[in-house]
Amino acid sequence: MTERETEGRVAVVTGAGRGIGRAIAFALAAEGWAVVANDLGAGPAGGGTDAGPAEEVAGKIRAEGGRALASTADITDSAAAAELVRSAVTEFGRLDGVVNCAGILRDTIFHKMAEEDWDSVLTVHLKGSFNVSRAAAEVFRNQSSGAFVHMTSTAGLIGNLAQANYSAAKSGIVGLSRSIALDMARYHVRSNAIAPFAWSRLIDTLPENTPEEKARVARMKRMTPEQIAPLVVYLLGDDAGEVSGQVFVVRGNEVMLMSQPRPLRTMARNDGWTPQLLADHFGPAVRSSLVPLETSPQVFSYDPV
Repeated sequence: MTERETEGRVAVVTGAGRGIGRAIAFALAAEGWAVVANDLGAGPAGGGTDAGPAEEVAGKIRAEGGRALASTADITDSAAAAELVRSAVTEFGRLDGVVNCAGILRDTIFHKMAEEDWDSVLTVHLKGSFNVSRAAAEVFRNQSSGAFVHMTSTAGLIGNLAQANYSAAKSGIVGLSRSIALDMARYHVRSNAIAPFAWSRLIDTLPENTPEEKARVARMKRMTPEQIAPLVVYLLGDDAGEVSGQVFVVRGNEVMLMSQPRPLRTMARNDGWTPQLLADHFGPAVRSSLVPLETSPQVFSYDPV
């Protein structure tokens, strides 16, 4: 779509003060979208607040001739998320897109993870995405149009060490996006998820103790938030009108459509199964199709394009 075709459209972007969300907000503004830049201004682990990042992004968009509104609404609170959506409609008269990008990290090996670390990460990523999407759904349903883009992660699609909370939240976002796509299709509303690879403050604590870890960090630093934004803009626009319920990965200049769970091998017995029959027949039959126990860095171990 051209800037002329997107002029007048309005998007809410959470986590827009820094990193990937910031790049998406600027990319949308460059295409003529009005942007509500939402960011609580918390630290990487979720502590504190700071209105500065959201204000800086909105101010820069306005200074360059665009339309933008800053928001520090706490999306983990449903009332605040609803007010965030209302502010977009009040300020700009409509809402056409939602990008759920806000997130925090509290990485800890699973057997040492505190309940608070589990709850906080799930609340920001998964509940926050639900709260904003649920509020926007009423607007989209009434106008019979709209699009969601949610940030997932290969940590949720594949797995990663010391990220049980983050992986669970990001896997949940895939299910949330798919359910939204199914429930809202009758209203011509689309929902898709992106697993982004990009260097940001959330991952600048990755260890660099071994040659392998140093190589991984070097690869990550070559992948920028700005490389994620074009796919988001595309998925929010009319050119992606037939695309919904999908999961994508952006890794440097690579854009990937990911598979989703489907049956791999099926066996049936008219007289049913016993544990021993499963051990004798089903186990050996499916063994070669079992998914390896790998982490995201192992699957994406090669240099990005």
